[in-house]
Parts: sequence; structure tokens; C-alpha cells
Amino acid sequence: MIVIAIDIGGTMIKYGLVNQNGKILEKNEMETEASLGIEKLLSKIYKIIDGYLEYLPIGIAISGTGQIDGINGKVIGGNEIIPGWIGTSLVEILEKKYNLPTVLENDVNCMALGEKWIGAGKDSKNFLALTIGTGIGGGIILNDELFRGEGYIAGEFGHIQVEKGGRECLCGKKGCFERYASTTALIDFVREKTGENLSGKEIFNRILNKEKLYIDILDSWIDYLTDGLSTLIYIFNPRVIIIGGGITKQGDWLLEKIKLNLDKKIGVNYKKELKIKFATLGNDAGMIGATYLLLKKIDLI
Repeated sequence: MIVIAIDIGGTMIKYGLVNQNGKILEKNEMETEASLGIEKLLSKIYKIIDGYLEYLPIGIAISGTGQIDGINGKVIGGNEIIPGWIGTSLVEILEKKYNLPTVLENDVNCMALGEKWIGAGKDSKNFLALTIGTGIGGGIILNDELFRGEGYIAGEFGHIQVEKGGRECLCGKKGCFERYASTTALIDFVREKTGENLSGKEIFNRILNKEKLYIDILDSWIDYLTDGLSTLIYIFNPRVIIIGGGITKQGDWLLEKIKLNLDKKIGVNYKKELKIKFATLGNDAGMIGATYLLLKKIDLI
């Protein structure tokens, strides 16, 4: 059984074929060209699907950017990265055009579901997933199910306040978690302290080269990260927190620094079952998680 899986981001669209066990059989990517709007995006989606129909797919699984009503497959909010994206009932459009069962869910929720299915969360019924990148996104798995919230937009962890009256955020608030603990925030801290415009990869190269200034900046950034994590732990008391995003490429040394800093901020009873893990599915998590949702929709899981 084959599923067409598509992961729509603001910069790139990742797509391919995934089987019923979550194995990616083929994958590719193309530029989103977000500024060209919804009609251009739809034409790209149609081209992808048309190219895979010969494989007789059982459905279409889509992970997408923004605030998404995953029950009805409609984009309901978020930053207007793709003009016309908000308000698009993508599932309705694709099911009418292709007569195939289709799902659409937020990209971080899909990441959480992918990790639950075959990744770092596969042995856990309750966990939180965060992606750390341009901002901070969140996904919540409670009692083995995705928790969407009353308006389908639960898990906006990036907008927890960690600094009163702090840096302005795109959401209109000040002091949001993602303004202090995202990869973008780390880059901003480095620019302010050094005057250098470095990428995340370049920053970590300086840190691995034992340059003290960059190590100090990283330590401050981790302190903000664990401030947010400790708040989430006190609210949800999760068994596992899974962290995804480009920082996970740094591996165990960074994970251990995060764990050590966090350990000082939470009570003993919250530590008993808690595990902090890096995500294991990387850039494929969105496609895999969307496939899981599609298989659930048609009662194959």
C-alpha cells in the first residue's frame, strides 16, 4: 500500500511515497515559491500527485505550515507566508479532484505523530514534541492521541512568555519563548555580542572550536530554552520531551548540556520518569506523521 506524502514549508515542498510501515520509498523536493500565492502552490501539489497516480496510491497525506484544523483539513491561521493559504480547504479540494482520502495537519503535529509511530516517541503514550528553528513549534501527544485543543491550535509553545517586556515577537507580544530559544534567537544573540552574521552551523563550529565567547552565548541560550521546557514540564508532567530541528545534528554533547541545565529547574517528582530526547526522523518526520494520520483515517492503523 502506497501513500502520496507532501510536506509544505515556507521555503521547500518535500514529497514522496511512503508505505504502510512508515518507510519512505521515494522522496524529492521543490521550491515552494511562497510569494507566488495559493494558485501556484496548488499547481505544484497537483503536479506532484499527478506524477504518482500510476502507483495506485490509497490516499494523500499532507503536512503543512501554519495553524491548521486537522479534523476538517483547512488552514485557519498563522503568518501569511503563502498569500491565500489561510482559509484554504485543501482536503476538500483534493478529495473532490482525485477521489482519494486526504488529510492535512500542521507540520509540528505531524512531526510528533511521526516520532510517535516509528521514532523517538514510539514507546510513549504521553510526550511533548518541539521543533527549534526559525521559531519554536509544539505538538502534544496525550494518551496515545494528538491533542489539538478546542480550536485545533494547541501546542503553540513558542509564544509562552519567558521574559516580561522582552523582545518583540511576530505574534504581537513581547518576550516570547521563540524570541529567546529558537535557532533564530541564537543567531541574533551572536550578532548582538560579536557583530557577526553567522549561520547556526557556523556558530556551532565556533563552539566546537572551544571559543569561549560563543560557548557563553550558547549557555545563555540553553538557559532560556530550559526555562521554557521547565514550564511545559510543570504543566504536562510528560514522560518524554522530543526536540527536533537543525540543532539536533549536534548530537549527544548538546543534549547533555540541555539536560544538565534543565535538571536544576524541576522538582524531583517531575524527573522520575522524564526523558529528553532528540528527534530521530529528521526532515522526513512531517511526511511520515501525515501518512500515519491518513492510515488512521482509513482505519488501517
